[in-house]
Amino acid sequence: QVQLVESGGGLVQTGGSLRLSCAASGNIFASYGAGWYRQAPGKQRELVAAITTSGAETRYADSVKGRFTISRDNAKNTVYLHMNNLEAEDTGVYYCSIENPRSGVAYWGQGTQVTVSA
Repeated sequence: QVQLVESGGGLVQTGGSLRLSCAASGNIFASYGAGWYRQAPGKQRELVAAITTSGAETRYADSVKGRFTISRDNAKNTVYLHMNNLEAEDTGVYYCSIENPRSGVAYWGQGTQVTVSA
């Protein structure tokens, strides 16, 4: 069973920065696309950023473009989310997920809380 462990969440002031990390167990990571999702209180989970298996392509939610950067290190089985200029609306639980682009099999982490205060 693949496990994903997120870290790096916390409390930060508006305008601050955080870096989230998600480490995957096993040896499948390099063949899976990866993404970060978030769920704010009372709202549905939404895709924040995604990256292809090689890291060559990325995409972002409009609300985070220019502020967040997704990256991955396949040698370390880790995907990152660099978050700059954080806003109160970025508050939520952030989840990482990896998905096999052919089979659709996906795995999820347990989530890490990000709270942005004014």
